[in-house]
Parts: sequence; structure tokens; C-alpha cells
Amino acid sequence: MEVLVIGAGLAGVSSAWYLAQAGCSVTVVDRQPGPGLETSFANGGQISVSHPEPWANPSAPATVLRWLGRSDAPLLFRWRADAAQWRWALAFLRECLPGRTARNTGAIARLATYSRLELRALREHLGLEYEAGDGGILHLFENAREVAHLPSRLETLEKFGIRGRILTPDEAIALEPALAARRTHLAGALHGIDDETGNAHLFCTALAEKAVAAGVRFLPNNTVYDFDVIRGRIADARVFDAAGRAGVLRADAFVLAAGSYSPQLARLLGIRLPIYPVKGYSVTVPIIAPDRAPRLSLTDESRRVVCSHLGDKLRVAGTAELNGYDLAPNPTRSAALIDWVETHLPGATDASRAEHWCGLRPTTPSNVPLIGHTAIDNLFLNTGHGTLGWTLACGSGHALADIVTRQRPEPNFPFLLPKAG
Repeated sequence: MEVLVIGAGLAGVSSAWYLAQAGCSVTVVDRQPGPGLETSFANGGQISVSHPEPWANPSAPATVLRWLGRSDAPLLFRWRADAAQWRWALAFLRECLPGRTARNTGAIARLATYSRLELRALREHLGLEYEAGDGGILHLFENAREVAHLPSRLETLEKFGIRGRILTPDEAIALEPALAARRTHLAGALHGIDDETGNAHLFCTALAEKAVAAGVRFLPNNTVYDFDVIRGRIADARVFDAAGRAGVLRADAFVLAAGSYSPQLARLLGIRLPIYPVKGYSVTVPIIAPDRAPRLSLTDESRRVVCSHLGDKLRVAGTAELNGYDLAPNPTRSAALIDWVETHLPGATDASRAEHWCGLRPTTPSNVPLIGHTAIDNLFLNTGHGTLGWTLACGSGHALADIVTRQRPEPNFPFLLPKAG
């Protein structure tokens, strides 16, 4: 079977790898000059299995209202005359209902635990190097009310086989001495024992190299702009190369893994995807005092900021901004991340040499990604992973390959399957 994968980020490259392993002849097309250069490029670095609860949860509406009017708020809505944004926001509110939140949490947790196993198997089998760390993630809480809810949160995690432990402030600092400067602010912590970290871009490029060796063909600098559909099936994708020359790519099956740009391509085929681009920011700062830098990855739950130790640098990421496809950086939001580093980890890094980045996360209202069939017989989706693209990448890719090759995916997840009859 000839398969064309559209998108060379984490979702696209992992899909290509598993499809090739299943015996498919695979081509990956991407508008960028190499793999992993958009959303996968400088994300927070966390494989965060211990945080399956979606943004859309019962506490979210009140939290969003509290942040309104703050330019540095962790979640910032920039309202536009954009019907897609309003539809997404209303659907998000609906997903905040307790029953929906529980259902979505379970779906994400099951896919995340499967994906973690797939990532580890790939790393061991292929010898992939991507600045991986396996010390877990330390979730930090500064509010005693939030700490009081940790036992029920841990119970939910353990139900899905996700290990964790609740720590007092002193126990958290004993585990991660770099937190000593925040002792008076800490109310408690949750240690996600099975979580990992790693440089998503390095992983993407390393797996792409292995995929090429396995026979996958990559076509960089090629932009898909249309499709030809014959009798309800896609016959080919039309592309422009870097020189603006038009071309045609034929395949038996097509996988849409184009991140935040998936809805635009799906719309060409009359399909509306419930995905909206949510802009996230990161700063990557060189470590100048290793004894002051954290060994473990950190998640500041109150500010929605994550910090990962990648090689000789710290990656600090966070914030969510709904502002359409606008990729213009907002200095206020980047400055908030720099301020977090200097406040929480004083003297650990040289913030004057920070590398700033922002990118668009393809986010569904439920935070549950779209994986599987569409109304078009030979078009498949692997997109909509939001902030969990790195966490869910390998499991999503393997499951997608199973669906394309008519196998049953292993995890219990609401995959998009063809309607009976």
C-alpha cells in the first residue's frame, strides 16, 4: 500500500515509521525544510503521562475568568471575528462538564501509558539519542486547597496504572534541591514517577533518519494546496515545491498529520475538524550553575509553566493564547517565562542568552486528539494533540498505522472508526 503522510512533525514522523514497519510504502511531505520544525521544535520537553486531565475541566471556566484582562495570563483569549474560534470556545465549555472531563481524562491516560511504552521500545530498539531524562516530573503546588485534592488525583492516576507520590515541601526539596529558594511558597508536590523528558525536535530528526533507512521518502519544502477526489476517494494531492513548481503526489491512502493546519487542508475536502490553533511560548536558556539547575522536570501548576533539563540547557514553556494563526511573538508572554526562571531557579541560567520561540498547538475542545478514519474512505487523521503531542506521539503513530492497515489498535481509546454499514 502506498501511503502519503502530510506533515513531518512528531505525529507525521511517528506515523510514517510505524506504517513502514507494517509493510507500507511511505512518503512524507512537509512545507518545512526538515522534520519537526513547527510545533514539535521547541516544546516543553515533557512526556507527561501523569497529567492526563484536559484543560476543559469543571474548574476551567472560573480560572479563565480570573485571568481575563491580564496580558501575561497563562490562558489568553484574543477574541476575533472568527466563527471557528467561537465554535471552539463553546465546545470547550461543554467539555468542562464533569462527566465529559472524566471520559476525556480516561481516554488520554490510556493512550499516554501506551505511548510511553512505545517510546521506550523505540528508544531501546533504535538507540535514539534525544537528551532523554527519566527522573519523572515534579508537579508543584502553592495553594493548600489544591494540595488537598491530590489524594483523589493520585487515585485517578493509579486507576490507569500511572505511578505517583504526594510530597510535602521538604520532601520535594530533598528530591529536587534546586527548589530550595521556593521553600516558603511551596504547599506540596506530586511526583509523576513514570514521566520522562526529551528534546522533541532531536527525537523527530533521529526517528526520521531511521525511517529513511527503512525506506520512507521525505519531500521537504513541498506545500499541499489541493486534492483530486474521484468517486469518494482521494486520487492525489497537489503540491508546490520550494521553487513554486506544481506537482502531483499519488497514493492509496493519505494521512493528515499537519498539526494546526490540518483543518485548512481538511476543509478543501469538505471536512470540518474541531481544532483551533493555541499559541504556546518557550525560552531555552543555557545553564551556568549546574548545582542550581533542576535535575527533574518541573510543572508549576499555578502558572501553567513547565521546565525541562535538556542537555546543558533548560527549556521553560507555557502559556496558551487563542489568537488564530498569528505567530507574531508577544514579548510580555516570553518575559513572564524568563521571570519564572529567575524567580524559581535564581542563578541557574544566563537569561540574557535565552532563545525565544512560539508555535501553534493543534487543540481540540476536549484535548482528545483525532486519530483514525474520516468521511473520505482513504483519508486518515493523526492530529489535534494540543499540549500533549510529545506525550502521545508514539502511541498515536502506532495506532494510526494499525487503523490504516486494518488492524485493531491496542489502547482503549475513541479512535475514529468507519460507521457500520
